[in-house]
Amino acid sequence: MRKVVLSELCSIQSGGTPSRGNEAYWAGSIPWAKISDLEAAGDGYIKDTEEHITEEGLKAIRGRLFDNGTLLFAMYGSVGKTAIVKGEVSTNQAILGIKPITKQLDLGYLRYWLRSQQYIFDRDAKGVTQKNLSAGYVRGLKIPLPPLSEQKRIATILDKANAIRRKRQQATQLAEEFLRAVFLDMFGDPVTNPKGWEIAKLSDVGTLDRGKSKHRPRNDPALLGGDYPLIQTGDVANSKGYIKKYKSTYSELGLEQSRLWPAGTLCITIAANIAKTGVLTFDACFPDSVVGFTPNHKATVEYVQHWLGFLQKTLEASAPESAQKNINLAILRNLDIPLPEIEKQRAFSELVERTIRLLEKSTVFISDNEYLFLSSSQKAFSGSL
Repeated sequence: MRKVVLSELCSIQSGGTPSRGNEAYWAGSIPWAKISDLEAAGDGYIKDTEEHITEEGLKAIRGRLFDNGTLLFAMYGSVGKTAIVKGEVSTNQAILGIKPITKQLDLGYLRYWLRSQQYIFDRDAKGVTQKNLSAGYVRGLKIPLPPLSEQKRIATILDKANAIRRKRQQATQLAEEFLRAVFLDMFGDPVTNPKGWEIAKLSDVGTLDRGKSKHRPRNDPALLGGDYPLIQTGDVANSKGYIKKYKSTYSELGLEQSRLWPAGTLCITIAANIAKTGVLTFDACFPDSVVGFTPNHKATVEYVQHWLGFLQKTLEASAPESAQKNINLAILRNLDIPLPEIEKQRAFSELVERTIRLLEKSTVFISDNEYLFLSSSQKAFSGSL
């Protein structure tokens, strides 16, 4: 199958940011997208944005307005993230607007091909504090170009696979919203404590300790590749509440300079991703950017985890930032936590467990469809679908 350089098939242009110091540029009617807007575009389309600019603001960035059917592509942070414009949207300089300029390229096919290249984007992204790809890199990508009818057939097949996957993901989100609503009904708002529960410090209801990774450099090959799971902040943040997979392992030497935490430990991130949580479903090690919490007789893991979920955004917003945001162990230990009767907490924990068991039945289906989608993508772009 022949391959064509992307810039020969599409117009590709980055956006811009009007001066924050000029009020005349902001709070207008023109949607202005950031990476977070692409991340929030759950259905893959972007219609509106958190911030808006004025006509003057648009002129200040040389009129960079992307119209209906333009594919937005993240070059920074969440590299490779995409969304398709519905209407008109301006963007900042971290986002490229990509639009076919020839009838030889189908937009849906282009979107799925870019998604199939995610592992390559992750590999090639540069940067220390924030990964990024250059506009030149994206313009130089070579895309397989079958006949247009074949592109449309591929896009239709992948649309169907993706729709099934999204429905199952939505079921998981609904379960999370259900548990949040149940928590509020049983215990009230954990910030205002309208039910007047006894208040304690988090350190009074369990043990909190940072993970360990004493050896330097931390990525010494001698530490890695063994039998002991190594959990990182990203594994916790992406766990959906329960940590069931890992990307790295420690060797015997790695374990010796670390610590193995038991299954059931509540992991709490204190760097990069702030106050994200996940319960270990297997014994694992983790570095000092993650805190392990083990409850005593006053609390359950599920109660503490969901309580922290209500505080997460506040803790993240208040976290000091140097190279990356972080909070320390003392901040966590000193948090005020309302303490309902332990029987009531246990009742909530049992409900959480029942909900998770129901979700696990769906999770198998989600995994199957994730595999189906990825497998279909690989076949499609290798010419064997």
